[in-house]
Amino acid sequence: MHIDISTKNMILDEPLRIFIEEKIGGLDHLIGNSTGRAKVEIGMPSKHHRSGRVFSAEVNLSLGGKLLRATCTHEDLRNAIVDVKDELQTQIKKFKEKRTDLARQAKE
Repeated sequence: MHIDISTKNMILDEPLRIFIEEKIGGLDHLIGNSTGRAKVEIGMPSKHHRSGRVFSAEVNLSLGGKLLRATCTHEDLRNAIVDVKDELQTQIKKFKEKRTDLARQAKE
């Protein structure tokens, strides 16, 4: 899987890039043979938020002509990335179940 990482209102350092590639790249075993392209955007919605530092993470994953999208906001950036990965994992499982169910339908 190819992963494109972009940031908003922050700087991407090497340990954070490696963490994102491990978490989002870990979904590769669920995707299987189909090649996927993930666009990851992390950052702060604004530099001065009323309730303190809030981070957001968003992943757009294109699989076989279908777009799966997951977003999450959290006070800790790494927790936001983990939450996005979990949400995307459930979406991939639902997508794969739907494809197998359609393939099992009787043809007339």
